[in-house]
Amino acid sequence: MKGFKKNKKWILQYQTGNAFADAAVASISKELSVSEIMAKLLYVRGYRTSREAHAFLCQEEAQFHDPFLLKDMEKGIERISRALERDEKIAIYGDYDVDGVTSVSLLYLYLTALGADVSYYIPCRTGEGYGLSIGAIDILKKRGVSLMITVDTGITAIEEINYARRIGIDTVVTDHHECRPELPDACAVINPHREDDPYPFKELAGVGVIFKVVCAYEMHLCKKAGISEFDGVRRICREYADLVAIGTIADVMPVVDENRLIVTLGLRILESTERPGLLALIDAATSAKPNASKYPPKKRKINSSFIGFVIAPRINAAGRVSTAEIAVELLLSTDKEKATKLAKELCDLNLTRQVEENRIAELAYKKIDECFDSEKDRVIVIEDDTWQQGIIGIVSSRITEKYGVPSILISFDGTARGYTPETDTGKGSGRSVKGLNLVEALADSEELLDRFGGHELAAGLTIRRRNIDAFRKKINEYAASRMTDDANYISVEVDCAVEMKDLTLHLAQEIDRMEPFGTSNAAPVFMLSGAKLQKIVPLGEGKHTKMLLEKDNHVINAIWFGMNPSELPFEIGDTVDVLFQLNVNVFQNVTSLQMLVQDLRLTPSFEESFSKLRQRYLEIRDGAPFTEEENVLPSRDDIAIVYTALRHEYQLNHSYFPIRRLLGLHALKKAGLGYIKVEMILRIMQELQICEVTEPTEDCFIFDFYFNPTKTSIEKSSILKKLRSQQKRNDHLL
Repeated sequence: MKGFKKNKKWILQYQTGNAFADAAVASISKELSVSEIMAKLLYVRGYRTSREAHAFLCQEEAQFHDPFLLKDMEKGIERISRALERDEKIAIYGDYDVDGVTSVSLLYLYLTALGADVSYYIPCRTGEGYGLSIGAIDILKKRGVSLMITVDTGITAIEEINYARRIGIDTVVTDHHECRPELPDACAVINPHREDDPYPFKELAGVGVIFKVVCAYEMHLCKKAGISEFDGVRRICREYADLVAIGTIADVMPVVDENRLIVTLGLRILESTERPGLLALIDAATSAKPNASKYPPKKRKINSSFIGFVIAPRINAAGRVSTAEIAVELLLSTDKEKATKLAKELCDLNLTRQVEENRIAELAYKKIDECFDSEKDRVIVIEDDTWQQGIIGIVSSRITEKYGVPSILISFDGTARGYTPETDTGKGSGRSVKGLNLVEALADSEELLDRFGGHELAAGLTIRRRNIDAFRKKINEYAASRMTDDANYISVEVDCAVEMKDLTLHLAQEIDRMEPFGTSNAAPVFMLSGAKLQKIVPLGEGKHTKMLLEKDNHVINAIWFGMNPSELPFEIGDTVDVLFQLNVNVFQNVTSLQMLVQDLRLTPSFEESFSKLRQRYLEIRDGAPFTEEENVLPSRDDIAIVYTALRHEYQLNHSYFPIRRLLGLHALKKAGLGYIKVEMILRIMQELQICEVTEPTEDCFIFDFYFNPTKTSIEKSSILKKLRSQQKRNDHLL
């Protein structure tokens, strides 16, 4: 599958020329005193009147729903209340990701504050895998636990919960993953995805579900005490909204409805958090390297991006490469010294995770190149015996993003332990794209799997080695029957087109009012057309690319994270269209705008001009007449300029040149040497053995200079003679 990569299709959400839309945008802009660009952003998100747009910006549409609307909530509250009254031992059973860690921490803090005898249990990702297990339940029984509350897990653990009941442990399940037709036989099963659940908002994270349970319990206590239930909910928000926000953002839940309110409140609390663990983690994650700058590190703005890209990966790292208990203990910590130590440990684990992630990714890319048939298959399924189970989910995300197809990575370790294909069990993690519900796809292969579960776009599974080939075939057959032709490209949604003059700090401040961003309320993506690429600079040892773009006498810096400059298929001087998010950069106390590049392409008119020149070159090469005004016929000085420039580049170890890069060399630009003439000069230099010129792909050249070239005259060139005759014949015809 070498070179396989899906084409990206840019889908512009707002296009001028629609009278109704243009009038609505003008009205929103005028009545709310916002820029036209901001009005367009609001319009494409579905806020078609100034009233709707105002309600969104002021969050008037966000409200908390009654937690008792969740099915089984009253049953769950009653069982937890009974456990507290009887001083029963309670165990919180959670998952090892950020959603699970924040869920465990929230419930533990709340129950502890009520005086409960509570402990928590999070399985080891490598040794135990996801979800409940008989072995873990036996451990809880030995601790004297009589009530187990699951958070962010448990909805498919039918056998395990039956076993717990048989040995005297009741279970309250709280989860948000997709349900199967059969639910666990528990005291309560609280999950908005239940088919019989009337709760109006289905997209809560696991921590969102347990937040609703805690709110319900607090309302229960307030009602008993004869005080306002609303005051109780407000207290819970003040105490725990930070944890709920972190888990919700990390689990990529839609930031709409009450999730939007949860995240907004949580981020507000995080700005001035006094929770020692979070303070320590923020400090450890943002502290500048010693002597990195003479300027003190600027306090980071705590927004959804900061949580998603800085805080969440460090919390996640604990469960991926060590134990999630480290992250839980950090969030529970009240001791600053202990919190500082744990925060540093998480940062170190995250570095370890990054190294391992890159190693696995490179191995995975190699396997894909060797094994994946992009013409036949729709889902990448690859396995290995050396991949760390805690990392494969992240790599699966990278693969799906890179290739635009669903991917499933499976890690086995049985070979080292002497297991056979019958007994060797692997853990898998997958990511999907719009158009293929991954849980439904796995359900179609249920007979080949030991376990599976998850969401539409992300899921996990357990499979025996002997079933891998059959599973790969079956899931691809399922995907082929479900995925449409749209799956042949990656759709990139673009809010609206802008010009350079539109990009101002004022616009950036307006965009901040749309926070918090996340799924279903993504940060705006803009399109700028016809910008000149002025500079390309590597960043981060070549991991990222910095560019300077110019249009209409305005320039702006652009950063493309994850793009190595050597892989950038563009040249200085190219005219490009760019998709980007607008970002405010503060460096050495200077505030400036920059683009965060999402995608880049040659401006169609620019690309078309090169295609026309290529076609004209081929015509002339094959004998077509041309005019003197076309400036095709090279002189001795023209050839000398090209030779000298290429010789200089060769001495700098630059021997590979696409034609656009070649034309961008200063000497050639200064001499006004155009496409067709340069192509002819290269042919002449090859013919006269001035240097070796090969063209491995269209309009890309490799040069190899001779150390002691034989002196020659350009008059010996048959190509030059032919060109002269073509021009003469044309002059005669004229």
